[in-house]
Amino acid sequence: MSSTANQFAARLTHVAKNYKVGTVDVAAIKDISLDIPHNCFAMIVGPSGSGKTTLLNLIGCIDAPSRGTVEVCGEDIGSLSDDALADFRARNIGFIFQSFNLVPVLSAYENVEYPLLMASVPAAERRERTQAVLAAVGLVEQARQRPNELSGGQKQRVAIARALVNEPKMVLADEPTANLDSETGAAIITLMRRMQSDFHTSFVFSTHDPQVMLYADEIFAIRDGLLTEHKPGDH
Repeated sequence: MSSTANQFAARLTHVAKNYKVGTVDVAAIKDISLDIPHNCFAMIVGPSGSGKTTLLNLIGCIDAPSRGTVEVCGEDIGSLSDDALADFRARNIGFIFQSFNLVPVLSAYENVEYPLLMASVPAAERRERTQAVLAAVGLVEQARQRPNELSGGQKQRVAIARALVNEPKMVLADEPTANLDSETGAAIITLMRRMQSDFHTSFVFSTHDPQVMLYADEIFAIRDGLLTEHKPGDH
């Protein structure tokens, strides 16, 4: 791990990602180099099909690059075995999805607690951490409700709490306001901005929502698998 790499939440160097569709190679990411600082609210923006989700999956250690290097929290993920990569992802990265991805038969509390169960965290610590993040997102009173008893905004708050409960270094959010009305979406982004400040976690979004972009520290615009612009946000 280089000291330079350790300055960044993520560093991509000449990264490309190809997918096989039938017999055809499709280049989702062509040649992208970028650095995302620690403790940053960064946005990956671009139209549908531009490669935003693929880029997020590479940063999230879900996909491996076809070429180039991806360093996350100072670790070259290409050097890790599958088991080591899964462990690294569980310890360092939280995920928030536009479809919430909550377990329908579990309560809000149990959905948030679930990653701690998977990490074999002792019961007393699980309870303390789960209650703390539910309080942080304002859902103490909804802790026993199941997802079908919650509004869209409340479901996304549960998803944010679940992403933060393991105290990750980075949280990735794929179009987190896409299924919310504009007022609820603005409230969710404001909440995530506050969580980023309170937990000192790097947040990286994919979005094409101009309202979300207003909150960015850094904006990375991509089109057709290429980085077309990198600029500081207006926040």
